Amino acid sequence: MSFISRRLVLHWCSTLALSFAAPVLAQAAEPVQAGGVSFAPTALVDGRTLMLNGAGVRYKAVFKVYAAGLYLEKKAATAAEVLGHKGAKRLAVTMLRDIDSSELGKLFSRGMEDNLDRSTFSRLVPGVLRMSQIFSEHKMLKAGDTFVIDWLPGTGTLITVKDKPQGAPFREPEFFDALLSIWLGNQPADWQLKDALLGKG
Repeated sequence: MSFISRRLVLHWCSTLALSFAAPVLAQAAEPVQAGGVSFAPTALVDGRTLMLNGAGVRYKAVFKVYAAGLYLEKKAATAAEVLGHKGAKRLAVTMLRDIDSSELGKLFSRGMEDNLDRSTFSRLVPGVLRMSQIFSEHKMLKAGDTFVIDWLPGTGTLITVKDKPQGAPFREPEFFDALLSIWLGNQPADWQLKDALLGKG
């Protein structure tokens, strides 16, 4: 085979490989839809690019309450893997119906208590009370409103409601894991949502 022929064959192979790879790359970059909410495939958190691990809808009986998406630095298929990641993490939530914010805060507190042993929950009570107060101050979260819970290594847990950071970060390393237990614990708020956040939905 001549030099020119070899170059043509190599060029043809490269073009063919790219033609197969392009649809895969394009598909990977597509937003994920959950309950009519579009979750971007990546999110920039604390200067780091996180990947969408999974997204789904929280149901109460037959009603859609909110859509949630979990972002991590690398994919995780189990709750243990999620908690084991040391990098930045994000849980992004968009309301799908109006709900009393103080009631949501109480539900989150109960969810944490249901998934933690008594001693761990007792240590986190000050943070739990502060979190409940944050949501109570907003009175009402309406359909389309958002809140985000970020874990920032070296900083702590930051809660952002309607694009506004809510005070100083929660410093306790356990606090973010306790919050995640609401959705990923042994008694999650919604089993289907847990599977969806872990990329199984």
